[in-house]
Amino acid sequence: MASFIAVIPARFASTRFPGKPLALLKGKPIIPHVYERVAESRLFQDVIVATDDKRIAEAVLSFGGKYKMTAPHHPSGSDRIAEVIRDLECDVVFNVQGDEPMVEGATLSKLQAVFSDPKVQVASLMTRLTDPQALHNINIVKVVINNTFDAIYFSRTPIPYNRDNIPGVEYFRHIGVYAYSKQTLLDFVKLPQGKLEQAEKLEQLRFLEHGIPIRMVETSYQGIGIDTPEDLQ
Repeated sequence: MASFIAVIPARFASTRFPGKPLALLKGKPIIPHVYERVAESRLFQDVIVATDDKRIAEAVLSFGGKYKMTAPHHPSGSDRIAEVIRDLECDVVFNVQGDEPMVEGATLSKLQAVFSDPKVQVASLMTRLTDPQALHNINIVKVVINNTFDAIYFSRTPIPYNRDNIPGVEYFRHIGVYAYSKQTLLDFVKLPQGKLEQAEKLEQLRFLEHGIPIRMVETSYQGIGIDTPEDLQ
């Protein structure tokens, strides 16, 4: 039986919202909200916060959580998680962002279930997109899939382009919760960025550019992430 762990990357020096993991939501920092949601799902053998800041580490200790200190200059959360899991025993690791305090156990369970297929190396979430304004918002990432629910492409622009306005064309928003086999993640962070990733500024395109499929899982969860103080309000 496969073993699963969840790692929550959390850094203090956010450009748009410095100190975000420690900002108060209903009287306590955001980071324990996320940690408790993930732990309460009972899907994981371990839940670990990956951080480079002692203030976040102390906050995690204060509510009885686990953390690992990481190098300060990782280019992404994926690199931070890879450092944490390199010497851990696990088959699959979940990347749950530290600014997703409403993450649902049922949604994580759906993502976990696809790893019963031994061909799945990476999986992520998507939800139906029906709001025309959201469709054209470059901060909302869109994904198109093939008939086996593997991602074909991710973009900040509306995809697919419905040239003739044919009925029944569906749009999906990508939600940035990932699960990877341990070895796939360790291999991924060694890969060079490709032109598509550099152009769109979307790290997930590195998988596709290097021929690593991403299995997409549809969910009704909307992915309520906190990127700014206004989001927190």
